[in-house]
Formats: sequence, structure tokens, C-alpha cells
Amino acid sequence: MTEDSRYGDDVGVVTVTYFSEDTIERFLDTLEKATERDVKVVVADNASVEGAIEEVTRPRANVQLLDIGENVGYGTAANRGVAELDDRYGWVVVVNPDLEWEPGSLDALLDVAARWPRGGAFGPLIHDLDGTVYPSARLLPSFGRGIGHAAFAKVWPANPWTRQYRQETGTPVERVAGWLSGSCQLLRREAFDSVSGFDTRYFMYFEDVDLGDRLAKAGWQNVYAPSASVMHEGGHSTSQASEKMLKAHHDSAYRYLADRHRGLAWKPVLAAVKLGLKLRLKLETR
Repeated sequence: MTEDSRYGDDVGVVTVTYFSEDTIERFLDTLEKATERDVKVVVADNASVEGAIEEVTRPRANVQLLDIGENVGYGTAANRGVAELDDRYGWVVVVNPDLEWEPGSLDALLDVAARWPRGGAFGPLIHDLDGTVYPSARLLPSFGRGIGHAAFAKVWPANPWTRQYRQETGTPVERVAGWLSGSCQLLRREAFDSVSGFDTRYFMYFEDVDLGDRLAKAGWQNVYAPSASVMHEGGHSTSQASEKMLKAHHDSAYRYLADRHRGLAWKPVLAAVKLGLKLRLKLETR
């Protein structure tokens, strides 16, 4: 916390649920072992089986259920969850509910944050169930990397554009990244406020890329903290709506690029990108 921050040092956790009743209990159970601190949890529920999330959260004194009642998207729901935390909470974790915490992992993230006074966001090492490390700290996408990654990632996974973008080479080390995976981020509340949180125009996908870019432009750092480790099942809430989610991914990718390349000179390039993304979507949903 910086000296002029109006926030305290308490930690709040915000998780956005969308038919996540199968994973939320395990998420909350493992969170209890991730920190020695008392943390408040806000479960921002976009939509779930009626009463299912409430049944899990009601017995837990530190958990607040925010029933949104409709699917407003990830960033919007996360912003609403953060708004439920009062000024005591200077640290906020925004995290997916299909994630399991390693013992002490949240405290490890907070230890890293203490070493980076200009750190605005901190991301742990994220691994799959089989131990495979997910590339959760990446470079910001550019036209060159983005087009190369989009065109070849499926057919040539080891292509140079994908490897550069995903930053997968070498042993994971604590470092500044372009952006951090939105599946689990510890956010300095002051930094999150300085950029007005997530951009609510992104329904899903790229809201984390956009946030990382805006934090950096505001003078904050996105810090990869592999000394903290979590396990992410991945894709649980979107597995039943893959075609819809693929479209959301492509729409968000275009929005991210269009926001950063304005003016008449960019219009032909953006038109070509939009066409390319449309064709890619057709191929992936064929």
C-alpha cells in the first residue's frame, strides 16, 4: 500500500460464478489454507442453478453472495464484486471459481507484492491438473505476434510468434509481464481504481489483456510471481457454450486491436483483421 492510499491492508477475494456449483465448494475450501489472514470473499453470481451457490456460501461467515441474476459478463461482474468491499480492503484477488489454491499461495502472492511498490497486479504460477504450467504471463499482443499466433497456433504450436507471445521458454522467474491471466490476479486496489477496473465492453476474454495494458500505461507493473502456485481446471463454466465463447473471444480480440489503432490509416488493416477473425471463427466452429 502506498503512503497516500485511502485503503487499508485487508484482503478481499472476488470470484465470478456462472453455473459453477460443481467447483465453488472446493475453491472455498482450498482458499482457507492459502492464507493465514482473514479474508472476505464476494461470490458474484451471474447465473447458477437456483439456490445451489447459496447452499455452499450461506454457512461461511466470511463469504458474501452477490446475486446478479443474469450473465453480465466477467469484467462487469468482477467490478460489481469489488464494489462490495469497503475501504479496509486495499488488496483484491479476482479469480475464477474453478481454481484450487495451493497451501500458502495467497500469502506468497502478498509477499511478492510487498517487494514491488509499483506493482498493480500480481499473477501466480498456474498449472493444470497434470502439472503442466500454463503460460499466464505474456507479452501484449501486437499485429505481428497476434496474426502469427492466430494463423499458426493450431497447426504449428511451436511457431515463433506463439512462443514469443506466450513467453514459455525457460524456468519461470519473478518478472514484469505485459499482462497476466485473469483466472487469478492479486490487484492493488489503488491501481485497479486508477484505471476504473475492468472495461465492461469486454463481455469475456481480453478483459485481462486490456487491464494489464491500461495498468502499465498508468505507471503500474504487472508482476509474474511463480513462487505462488495454483491449479486451474480451466474452461469449466464455458464448456457448454463453446461456439458462443469462441465468438466472444474473436469479438474481444478485434475490440482490443481497434481500440489501440485508431484513425483512417488503420481502417483497411482493421477491416482485414475483422475478415480474418471471421474466417478463423468459421473454421474453428465448422
